[in-house]
Amino acid sequence: MKIEDARVIVTSPGRNFVTLKIVTDEGVTGVGDATLNGRELAVASYLTDHVVPALLGRDPSRIEDTWQYLYKGAYWRRGPVTMTAIAAVDTALWDIKGKVAGLPVYQLLGGRSREGVTVYGHASAPDTESVLAEVARYVDLGYKAVRVQTGVPGLQTTYGVGRGRMFYEPADAAVPSEATWSTERYLAHTPQVFARVRDEFGPDLRLLHDVHHRLTPIEAARLGRDLEPCRLTWMEDPVPAELQEGFRLIRKHTTTPIAVGEVFNTIWDCRQLITEQLIDYIRTTVVHAGGITHLRRIFDLAALHHVRSGSHGATDLSPVCMAAALHLDVSIPNFGLQEYMRHTEETDQVFPHSYRFEDGYLLPSESPGLGVDVDETLAARYPYKPASLPVNRLEDGTMHSW
Repeated sequence: MKIEDARVIVTSPGRNFVTLKIVTDEGVTGVGDATLNGRELAVASYLTDHVVPALLGRDPSRIEDTWQYLYKGAYWRRGPVTMTAIAAVDTALWDIKGKVAGLPVYQLLGGRSREGVTVYGHASAPDTESVLAEVARYVDLGYKAVRVQTGVPGLQTTYGVGRGRMFYEPADAAVPSEATWSTERYLAHTPQVFARVRDEFGPDLRLLHDVHHRLTPIEAARLGRDLEPCRLTWMEDPVPAELQEGFRLIRKHTTTPIAVGEVFNTIWDCRQLITEQLIDYIRTTVVHAGGITHLRRIFDLAALHHVRSGSHGATDLSPVCMAAALHLDVSIPNFGLQEYMRHTEETDQVFPHSYRFEDGYLLPSESPGLGVDVDETLAARYPYKPASLPVNRLEDGTMHSW
């Protein structure tokens, strides 16, 4: 069997997605997500101009060799564009291998380690009273874990607080919009919100919060300490992770668990955080960390150091990535949580899939391969629309880290 064709499909059924579809000379196809939020066309070009020509004629069963070929052969290693492109190829090849074997991909990864994948939803609202109602709605839907985000008093907008109820998409303009941020207001407000939520919903509901890289280590330590009575499952992305030594300071001052890694691309980005046990959950994804092959390496390293998985799963990951994530989630021994933001009806139609939500869990497909596809005819009806994530400035006009 040889790779006969590989097509890059760019579509925007509510938001932009890039998908790679590989076709073999025996008619077996595989799909991989190649979406890099706000930089989608960079990956599409990387695939079309550099990767696809190198794939034609290759044996699709040689997944590891192809991964190494694309990673080492480029000379310029790592980075989000390169690793997202490699991830698309890797995921598509696993899809093909599962179809050839007649097995769902998780069976090729060692079989089930659990019956279902625990997911968390996003409860966000402008104020505390509204967010309590949103949390209640997720509980009614069967969720056992909920991320809680509210607006900050005195600020016009807050990143992470959706404009819709189930289908939040933060990328809002071709040129990044700008918002104003106040760390002081945020630190005063957030612990009060979680005290109300915990009081309202009791000790059993798992609560999470995303800081979105906005704090310094000592500020993050203070927030973690103030949130300790609320027993969060995790405090996500408390600081920009480039200076990983900063997590040591956070660890010294709080027992609130830390999750980080959705912007990481390789095992080298998170090696220190994992091996020094500076985090509790690693949030790297199939699409941004080199595919199933490389993300499994990251999770294996994490398992040796008491770190669990908590993969990113926002709407910038297509159902192709979610399907792949579920096969990996259900198979690894150190699974923690999986983020799950529901896609729009239009997106689900473009990417028909057979994974399903049931009583707080996502269940991977039992079909051979990943159990997801892309409807190319329908995808063509949704042309690309430039969209970028917003940026923040402090109240005095200083560009903020996020």
